[in-house]
Amino acid sequence: MITGGWRAQALYTAVKLGLPDHIKAGRTTRGELAKSTGADEDGIHRLMRLLVAMGVFEGNESTGYRNTDVSAALLDGPQSLRGMCLLYGEEFYSAWGHAHNAISTVSSGFEAAYGRPFYEYLGEDAATARRFQHTLNAASMFFHQVPEIFDFSGKMVVDVGGGGGQLLATILGATPDARGTLFDREHMLPQAGEHLAAAVGLDRVELVGGDMFTGVPQGGDVYILCRVLAGWDDDAVVKVFENCRRAMVDSSSRLLLLDRFVDDEAPTVLPALWDLHLLMTTGGGHRTVDRITALLNRAGLEIERRAELPMETVALIAAPRPGLRQES
Repeated sequence: MITGGWRAQALYTAVKLGLPDHIKAGRTTRGELAKSTGADEDGIHRLMRLLVAMGVFEGNESTGYRNTDVSAALLDGPQSLRGMCLLYGEEFYSAWGHAHNAISTVSSGFEAAYGRPFYEYLGEDAATARRFQHTLNAASMFFHQVPEIFDFSGKMVVDVGGGGGQLLATILGATPDARGTLFDREHMLPQAGEHLAAAVGLDRVELVGGDMFTGVPQGGDVYILCRVLAGWDDDAVVKVFENCRRAMVDSSSRLLLLDRFVDDEAPTVLPALWDLHLLMTTGGGHRTVDRITALLNRAGLEIERRAELPMETVALIAAPRPGLRQES
């Protein structure tokens, strides 16, 4: 555990240098890799030695280096983990460098490192925002099961804070008669539009920019909030829930909340680790199911059922409280 950060930075360096792509292009010796990256040959040799031992690459200087399934996942491309590796190795690594202060003061490590909140930084730095969207799309291990736990047939689906568009593309791809709206901040829309255009076509999707705390697109049958609430306090989250409820077409509409939830009685590593990571990046954190239930109730919503998804993700399906008047 103590040396985990070293391994992560070695992997990050390989991706930063583009080594998987260079090897795929046939540059398989340390000399060729050094020449093509501008790095020192001895540094490449020592890095490759470790990464071969870690199973990231195969081979050696005599036989030439080859990609494995691990490094193949880091090749530049639409579903690559390359953007995630760069984001985690740079901005997020710097944020975790302030872990002691962040935990001691319950404040953002990212803000300590960069002098401004994470989402504000994304709005100012297009390259980082693009890597963040690639990361959201790549970290979609459970998306394919969402259409299996909810029937989107014939529905207007509004993905609030839809990021790179991968979840909405997956739902629409699995449900040919559904339509969708991706709602997010303006700077997130161009990349999302590119992805949705390639995946399902923009004839079935509307891209809308705005602030979910002010309002969300009206007339949806299903509103989705996927991993977007952890950075905000309880009152702000209730406001988003209220905005979704008021925008619903009628009492048959539903809110799908897709997230990880912490458990104080029987904690598991993944939600607990991500809870701390959210503290480092946004100053936020994961909630318990009981706490999110209380916030939904405050907004006039109640949990109808829940479903388990991969990677310890939970889907909570919430309905408007019976008898509560829909507001325009």
